Amino acid sequence: MTSAAEQFAQNITFDSFAKAEELKKRLLFTLGALIVYRLGTYIPLPGINPEAYAQQFQSQTGGLLGTLNIFAGGAVERMAIFALNIMPYISASIILQLMTAVVPSLEKMKKEGEQGRRQINQYTRYLTVFLATMQGYFIAISLQSGGGGVPVVNNPGPFFLLTTVVTLVGGVMFLLWLGEQITARGVGNGVSLLIFAGIVAELPRAAGGLFALSGDGAPSGTVLIVAVIALALIAFVVFMERSQRRVLVQYPRRQVGNKMTQGDKSHLPLKLNPSGVIPPIFASSLLLLPATAAGAIGPDSPEFLQNLQIWFAPGRPMYIALYAALIIGFTFVYTSVVFNTEDVADNLKKYGGFIQGYRPGARTAEYLDYVVTRLTVIGAAYLTFVCILPELLKMGYGQAIPVYIGGTSLLIVVSVTLDTVGQIQGHLIAQQYETLIKKSKLRGNRR
Repeated sequence: MTSAAEQFAQNITFDSFAKAEELKKRLLFTLGALIVYRLGTYIPLPGINPEAYAQQFQSQTGGLLGTLNIFAGGAVERMAIFALNIMPYISASIILQLMTAVVPSLEKMKKEGEQGRRQINQYTRYLTVFLATMQGYFIAISLQSGGGGVPVVNNPGPFFLLTTVVTLVGGVMFLLWLGEQITARGVGNGVSLLIFAGIVAELPRAAGGLFALSGDGAPSGTVLIVAVIALALIAFVVFMERSQRRVLVQYPRRQVGNKMTQGDKSHLPLKLNPSGVIPPIFASSLLLLPATAAGAIGPDSPEFLQNLQIWFAPGRPMYIALYAALIIGFTFVYTSVVFNTEDVADNLKKYGGFIQGYRPGARTAEYLDYVVTRLTVIGAAYLTFVCILPELLKMGYGQAIPVYIGGTSLLIVVSVTLDTVGQIQGHLIAQQYETLIKKSKLRGNRR
């Protein structure tokens, strides 16, 4: 038997969408904010020689710059004011979430409710400014050092370093503010939508490069194989992201006044991949550290650093092996942070819920840990497969294979799409409920 919410969802039509004025305003605001973001990716940094930088970027498109350019929506290729995108904030959020598991004061602050979350968000912003400043300084140094040939910077010096760092940090903080506005006044998670918009904006170019694999312009066997793999991966990612392990929770009878309420049953939904895309992002960030350091130092970087940059370049066997190991490790670590079985067991005990066959408290926590550990194994294997597949395709077909075929970009696009569609559906259901309430009030007044 379907629930009331499911019946409402089945009745959602274009007519109900046309009547949802609040939802249309939110969608228009979200679209306008994304247009502002895309315009910013075409505003170059002051003091840059665009032609010289374009030549330098083309020589490094398969390395660090090419990877960062995916999430920045082409801003790195143009060295725009939004070149850092929102990634420093993502890194700061991951670091703070991991620190809450090891720093008692942060863990206590997290349990203080809304006030504690605000304080942690403030610390995250401070750390974002620090990380963006460091990354902006490394980028400025790399631009000044150049790579031979025509200089990239017109007037190198301290003033260029200062203006570049201030511009890049300001771009990150503006995007953070824009993402918060989308979350509050638009539809979907603002920060995720900014990354989503950057990835989707580069998809036409990736598709064009894929079809360019065939000399006569007609789809070759390689193109068809890659297209089939991409469609199969999308279906696989959607299936895994929506999969749940539902743990049945029983609530006892309660006496409310003179009435005895019937015991209720509910379920605790456990996702197969509770960590989301955080492990691949963090793993790729760590693997890019040698390339970042070598690029900041320039041609005079130590020999061991240059060797590390070669060994751990994307597509290399050592890079693939270490990437897979880091994804698996971070999946287990991050899952233990975002889903604390002891806290969940305590909350169930506090509200009178229990899992049949297990006593509330420690035994419930042990059972949940047993279930979550086995789900994490499946989630880690799923993330590793999706993220390693494009690297294996590159080894077989070369760098012409787009990095959008699998990997973090595909996970982000699918996850954000599912989340945004779910929020739109929620607004439509809420609008239908409001319409029913208004009709019932009118009928009551007539009577």
